[in-house]
Amino acid sequence: MEESLLGSESKDVDDFKGRVWAESKKLWRIAFPAMVSRVSQFGMFVITQAFIGHINQLELAAYSLVQIFTVRFAQGILIGMSSATDTLCGQAFGAKQYHMMGIYLQRSWIINLTTTTVMLPLFIFSSAIFKLLGQDEDIANTAGHISLWFVPVLYSMVFHYTIQRYLQAQLKNMIIGWLGAGSFAIHILLSWIFVSKMKLGIPGAMGTMILSSWLVVIGEFVYIIGGWCPNTWRGFTLAAFVDLLPAVKLSISSGVMLCLELWYNAVLVLLAGHMKNAAVEISAFSICLNIIAWEFMLCVGLLAATSVRVANELGIGNAKAAKFSIKVALSTAVIIGVFFWILCLVFRQKIAYLFTSDEEVAKSVTSLSVLLAFSILLNGVQTILSGAAVGAGRQSTVAYINICCFYIIGVPVGVLLGYVAHLKAKGIWTGMILGIVMQSLVLGYVTSKTDWNEQVNKASERLNKWLLRSPNESDHNHTQERSDA
Repeated sequence: MEESLLGSESKDVDDFKGRVWAESKKLWRIAFPAMVSRVSQFGMFVITQAFIGHINQLELAAYSLVQIFTVRFAQGILIGMSSATDTLCGQAFGAKQYHMMGIYLQRSWIINLTTTTVMLPLFIFSSAIFKLLGQDEDIANTAGHISLWFVPVLYSMVFHYTIQRYLQAQLKNMIIGWLGAGSFAIHILLSWIFVSKMKLGIPGAMGTMILSSWLVVIGEFVYIIGGWCPNTWRGFTLAAFVDLLPAVKLSISSGVMLCLELWYNAVLVLLAGHMKNAAVEISAFSICLNIIAWEFMLCVGLLAATSVRVANELGIGNAKAAKFSIKVALSTAVIIGVFFWILCLVFRQKIAYLFTSDEEVAKSVTSLSVLLAFSILLNGVQTILSGAAVGAGRQSTVAYINICCFYIIGVPVGVLLGYVAHLKAKGIWTGMILGIVMQSLVLGYVTSKTDWNEQVNKASERLNKWLLRSPNESDHNHTQERSDA
């Protein structure tokens, strides 16, 4: 009897291991190319910063200000709004409504292109905006010049973010990884030629970024239109203009959700701009945030995989599989977070020199290394829980949680510790870490209490409401009617 029980337990353990292994393979099939793509794209920003950082301190601070505030503001909106494509394409693929995926993609282009055009004044008048926010005049003037170079990069993001989600929803995002890695290699080579060898300065660095960004987009268009997505891409269609309003609503809630997370770090840089020796503080914060973002790109790859897996399973109608996927992804993200936490603590005195040769900036980065390590550790939990929400189309719920945890708790506590308790930069960052901890706890509670069978029903209702009959189905029904007659 005891041997029978032991055998049963062993079988259950083996079955559980098999399920974890199977789910992990599904996650990494999506996550790895997504990580490569995101690391490559973010790497372009960091490589450009590294080359500019060896020009002079003023231009490094100006570039950092534009990247962390203006670009991250716009990028947050576009990434967030593109996550609506994650939800719709992921659920449509699970429900086998393949023809709708191309329509959802084109709707996202229309919405995001309009949004990007509305945001252009932020880049055109960025110098005046930075001065209004109290930033140093020399830094603000240089930032205003650099921000104009980011406009073509911004428009490339419209297509890259949405196409990436469209492809990964149907498990075809390996091409995204290859294109990202290729453009990153080209970006490094051209940056070295134009900045280090030809001494073209800002025009050389930013011109290289524009070229590298659009090379990825061109490659993506060739892949889609060239016939590698025959079931999901049926060509450009006026059907993309149908049901735009509900798509806009989902996109806006998606945008608000992610923007609140990305802007949270930008607040840190703005507050640093009011401290003494602003150029050093801004540069140090920017370097720390870029290090966080490197690891965050890996977590965002898992976020993408989680959202796709959850959306696919909800589209199929399998609530248990969706829940299990979240657990596996969360465990994986925590392991990655612990690894980079240890790595950051071990090399804390050497990291800064990858980005700058300025001793003062490097010393400031080292003093923030412990807070940097804990921020990295928290990234994994935060992104996976957000990914589960995106897969279920619950972006608006996360947006409310982010407002409360980040801006009602995190920022005020950070200001009190930084300016009232005189802890300066460390105080501000401590308050912001508190906000992230609160967000992770609340999201964890909400996710654990979610009725995933109810989410299956909501996904089905959404897909059926927006479903348009495909041309093939129309022809089939018309032939059937003639046959019956």
